[in-house]
Amino acid sequence: MSKILVNINGVDYSAESGKMVLKVANENGIYIPTLCHFEGIKPQGSCRVCTCKIDGRNMTACTTPASHRMVVVTDTAELEKIRATIIELLFAEGNHFCPACERSGNCELQALAYRYKMMVPQFPYLFPAKDLDAKNPKIMIDHNRCILCKRCIRRKLEPDNPSWFVFKNRGNKTQINLDHELTADFDDELAQKAMDTCPVGAIIRKEKGFDVPIGERKYDKNPIGSDIENKGVTS
Repeated sequence: MSKILVNINGVDYSAESGKMVLKVANENGIYIPTLCHFEGIKPQGSCRVCTCKIDGRNMTACTTPASHRMVVVTDTAELEKIRATIIELLFAEGNHFCPACERSGNCELQALAYRYKMMVPQFPYLFPAKDLDAKNPKIMIDHNRCILCKRCIRRKLEPDNPSWFVFKNRGNKTQINLDHELTADFDDELAQKAMDTCPVGAIIRKEKGFDVPIGERKYDKNPIGSDIENKGVTS
């Protein structure tokens, strides 16, 4: 790929033409929040949390390829308000009881709520009645926590096999389902991959959720994005 210059927050960075703006920013220590993005799978921009001002327009950084002399702004009051509002809506639309969740401290949604100092959302909580699917011997799906990011559907846990997760219904009744016939022989490694793919606590590996105690989990120690923002920084 040919080399181009991309201006991010007033600084020119060298990048490969066609590489997504989110990737270019991350490689240069600039954190852009996201929930639906997962390294190694095709981006789709469904969560909109990575929205940036790109050449004067609000666009998702994970699906926008970089071009020569592109101007990107990642952090403005408007963008921060958009991101905070999305996070608030996701909490209001689901049943996220963080203190009782196995993923507390390892949850990207929870970590972003802390980053944007979410207290009481401006939207009323819906508290929808959703079920929990625990038929599989290795994993369970808690639909109360699912944010429909589609990461579990888009990621192939094994290169030669299709996803074991599929959509059911449409609109506000959309639900992630697990093919119980295909996953009857799920082993521990695949179950762990499925759990690690989910940014929240919707996919939980049975009998393994509390292996790491609260206080020692990923976002208990460092805020989300710090691994990117501190890239290349020496003490």
